Amino acid sequence: MNKVRLAFWKKNTVTEEELAPKQNESQISQLNENIVAALRNIYDPELPVNIYDLGLIYDININSRCEVIIQMTLTAPGCPVAGSLPAEVESTVKAVDGISNAHVELVWDPPWSQDNMSDEAKLTLGLF
Repeated sequence: MNKVRLAFWKKNTVTEEELAPKQNESQISQLNENIVAALRNIYDPELPVNIYDLGLIYDININSRCEVIIQMTLTAPGCPVAGSLPAEVESTVKAVDGISNAHVELVWDPPWSQDNMSDEAKLTLGLF
């Protein structure tokens, strides 16, 4: 982690994380809810289900500086939107009020399966 030297009457070395404004747990929770709501507006181009309920989002990590790292997958490695969907997710999350930056990591392990889908998505697709 980068260190920043601060000159006061006494010299201290602190990390950038310590300098960043802290968000409390309630604020982070609200940001997470807002991110999920935004992700529910992105739909798989081949299915009438949003990517969140489809189970493509594996993890949403928000740090104290309101930077977000999202781990997501696709239904298959050869998915036709492999080049565009992660970028769409990243730009959508960056646009959420209160988010300072976002980055999407495309992961393949564990592989996506229908078990990842919400009950609502399964119902929409007639899988119940």
